[in-house]
Amino acid sequence: MPGRAWLKRLVSNARCVKDGAPRLGLLDGRSHTLIGTVPAQHMYGFESTVLLALLTGNAFAAERPFYPADIATALGAVPQPRALVTTPVHLRTLLASAVDLPPLDLIVSATAPLGQDLAREVEGRFHVTLMEIYGSTETGQIAMRRTAESAAWRLWPDVRLKLSNEQAYAHGGHVEQLTPMCDVIEITGEDEFLLHGRTADLVNVAGKRSSFGYLNAQLNAIPGVIDGVFFLRDGATGSTGVARLGAVVVAPTLSAAALTERLRQRIDPVFLPRPLILVERLPRNATGKLPQQALQFLANRHLQTNELP
Repeated sequence: MPGRAWLKRLVSNARCVKDGAPRLGLLDGRSHTLIGTVPAQHMYGFESTVLLALLTGNAFAAERPFYPADIATALGAVPQPRALVTTPVHLRTLLASAVDLPPLDLIVSATAPLGQDLAREVEGRFHVTLMEIYGSTETGQIAMRRTAESAAWRLWPDVRLKLSNEQAYAHGGHVEQLTPMCDVIEITGEDEFLLHGRTADLVNVAGKRSSFGYLNAQLNAIPGVIDGVFFLRDGATGSTGVARLGAVVVAPTLSAAALTERLRQRIDPVFLPRPLILVERLPRNATGKLPQQALQFLANRHLQTNELP
């Protein structure tokens, strides 16, 4: 949460990592080698490669591979058992490539929720268990799930959630102060919950509500779409003052018209993107996230040379 300091102590980070390691199967008496595609200065990368290795008797590779062939090379250069610490963006790229990976014992994913179909495809293609981690910079890692089998998240030992005025808060365990979460959360048990998207993802167009999480899931479920994202265009409204959405999509085999028609079959027409911009790749940063400024730049550049549909 911007504008407020949050207590983060090394002892708390250490407890967070040690509580999660058994659930990942990384305390089974074997020394795993962790290969991360995320930078170590990012909270997820720091906890899941550097601290996880230092505190649990495992090892991590210094390389940070990006492209599928580089990931395969990095995995092949270390002994088994191997664990790949990565993101949904890298997983989609791996699935779209023809690269075969050396035998893996575990894949860990975070930074954005995985769809169950994608998780099952990853497990089937690479014959490996995929575990997904949930958390935030303020709390560190607080929950995990095997996405291919369940939509429910299971909290770390002693970490709990509470709701107040529809706002979810984490507390207990390694979370040293009551900390608001930036997601829409449904508590389903003492140590379980469902995630329904980020609070900032909710969007209202012409009186109809949806979420960017849902819209992005529908877009990426279309055959031929490799990667894609909706976004709210800054300062862009229709003649009636209604907000407009845009979308940037990687879909080499589809035209914008064909993609729009497929979207029309999946979502309410008020959420159809204007513009829908086809690109070779999305401007993701090192952790797989998409800076809004980069998306707005693409939209503005597109509209300078094309009429709005």
